Amino acid sequence: MNNKKHNKELRNFYILWSTQSLSQLGSAVTAYALTLWLYNKTGSTLGTAALTICTYTPYVLMSIFAGAITDKFDKKRTMLVCDLMAAVSTMIVLFLYKTDLLAAWHLYLINFISGLMNTVQQPASEVANSMIIPKKYYQKTSALQSLSRSLISIGHPIIAAIFYGFGGLDAAIMFDLTTFVVAFIALAFFVTIPKISEERKNEGSVMQLAKEGMKYLRQNPMILYVILFMSGVNFISSAFNAVLKGMIIPNPRGGNGVLSVVESCSGVAMVIGSLIATAMPKPKDRVRVIYLSMLFSLATENFLLAFSRSPVVWCIAQILGWIFVPVMSTNQNVIMKNTIPTELQGRVYACRNTFQFFTIPIGLLFGGFMVDEVCEPFMAGKSGVLTVLFGSGKGSGAALMLFILGVAGVMVCLAFANRLSKYHYSE
Repeated sequence: MNNKKHNKELRNFYILWSTQSLSQLGSAVTAYALTLWLYNKTGSTLGTAALTICTYTPYVLMSIFAGAITDKFDKKRTMLVCDLMAAVSTMIVLFLYKTDLLAAWHLYLINFISGLMNTVQQPASEVANSMIIPKKYYQKTSALQSLSRSLISIGHPIIAAIFYGFGGLDAAIMFDLTTFVVAFIALAFFVTIPKISEERKNEGSVMQLAKEGMKYLRQNPMILYVILFMSGVNFISSAFNAVLKGMIIPNPRGGNGVLSVVESCSGVAMVIGSLIATAMPKPKDRVRVIYLSMLFSLATENFLLAFSRSPVVWCIAQILGWIFVPVMSTNQNVIMKNTIPTELQGRVYACRNTFQFFTIPIGLLFGGFMVDEVCEPFMAGKSGVLTVLFGSGKGSGAALMLFILGVAGVMVCLAFANRLSKYHYSE
């Protein structure tokens, strides 16, 4: 009886979560295949990182206003329109590729448009989940969402490498479009999301609603400091993402295949971490869990990767670096869903997106620039202790950069730990 009641209460969530996760897998496969295509075409770490920079830039420019739009308009329609526009962008990439017209600038422009759609769709999706999930299931469903993200992290590099290696870029894109159709139909016809009232639609202009989101954060410093802490973590991790490819792909023991396996290990770690988050009892202090889990991640992964030339150690480093990420994200989600009123969540989540994610394009740009223009030229022709620590040849500069990121990551965690230790949250 309890299982039947449980399944009925979470029916909409299960359908939305499973189909949207499938669509996210398809999008991740296409994004990864495009990364491989561009790196193989240009050999530039910075040029490849620019793909993700273009995706995240709309978060910085438009998120605050996107959240206000989310709070004013129907969540389901907003999600459907944004998903459809992103799919159209993907079809344009397919057309350009099949006609041999695809160039790097096309991808930058299309990624910007797709990122803009995601800027509106993402807070709408988060608020929709809050509207269809009973409060007592917040930790469980947050852990399940972390689990799906983990499985996507495991699967998308391998799936993308298979599609790209055997069927080309167009095969990866067709897989993406197929998953989009499944998710679109499920959301349109099988998921019920409560509609907003006419009063909510007319409660203020987009600018007024955006200001309310900012005001809420100023009045709730615990949430604001957690967000700012995560922005520092995101700077380090996004720079890491730009650097990792520059270390593994040109390495004699690396390449595209090894890179896909190493990156999949982060997904394996997050699956384990998601299971831990699902099974763990309610923490005595969720804020402390957040900053300690990130300290462990940043203090292990970067240093192991920097000093090793073994693919096995690279995989171990990825597992250690990512295993507690779902624990962190689950606790952050619970804090935000429990403390932010549902009617304010769209605008507050959008402000969160701006402040927490604005460092991602900066970190990608910084990581790519440092590898291409500073660290690789610095390591070229070096001998002695530096080559013992970081290797020689192309990729050694990226290893040096990973060491720098390790030091910076520990400093960020310790700096914010002092501030965050003043706040406690246990609900």
